[in-house]
Amino acid sequence: KQQAENDPEATILIYYSGHGCLDNSGNYYLIPHETDRADIPDTALSAETINQALREIPAQRLLVIIDSCHAQGMATSKDAKSPIPKSFTQTALPKTVIDNLKGTGRVVFTSSTGTQSSWIRSDDTMSIYTYHFLEALQGAGNQPGDKVVKVSHLMNYLSQTVPITVQKEYQTEQTPFFDFATEDFPVALLRGGKGLPAAGYESVKAEAEENIRNISNQVKDGVGIIGDGNIGFNIVGGNNTFGNITK
Repeated sequence: KQQAENDPEATILIYYSGHGCLDNSGNYYLIPHETDRADIPDTALSAETINQALREIPAQRLLVIIDSCHAQGMATSKDAKSPIPKSFTQTALPKTVIDNLKGTGRVVFTSSTGTQSSWIRSDDTMSIYTYHFLEALQGAGNQPGDKVVKVSHLMNYLSQTVPITVQKEYQTEQTPFFDFATEDFPVALLRGGKGLPAAGYESVKAEAEENIRNISNQVKDGVGIIGDGNIGFNIVGGNNTFGNITK
């Protein structure tokens, strides 16, 4: 919010990766790491709270990404925490909540559709969706010479790669969802503005994979949490630049 107030033309990206659940009254909650699962209404993030916070961000361009899982998703790798109470159902972001997130200049991504799971990678480092999202930020969905990663690059890459990887690792379906009712806009400078070389992404793939490994290591060291209950994360030490990017 503070950055958007200082620079109304800034592009704001909000990313959540973790559990989400619905109560018997139809209220949806995101479950951050510190949530008391015996008291979800008072300690989790309600959809109403999230919507209110987003309405207070005066940015012209806002990208909201929710990687929340159904019961079989990230919980397959680890879930030593107390279980979700029976009055709550773990589920992906409902369409009614997505509709409330919509607005001028807003783009909403969700990692799965309907009752599908959002699956974690076999190495337990992060979700499949988050991994491919990080690849896309490194230029995996771009063409040689591109200087920026746009919303459309993220959409195209995620829609192609996530279903293939999930089918390969779990023999099931996960279909990313996108609500995009505004013009395409850039969300990151590629490789600090250097862009992709003429040889394309394959020529910098090793560099990109090292950046992703660094992020994973930061998670292990406690810098962030990806998987069960991550409110967000910063890409530190990579070559992407976020902020006010001229179209």
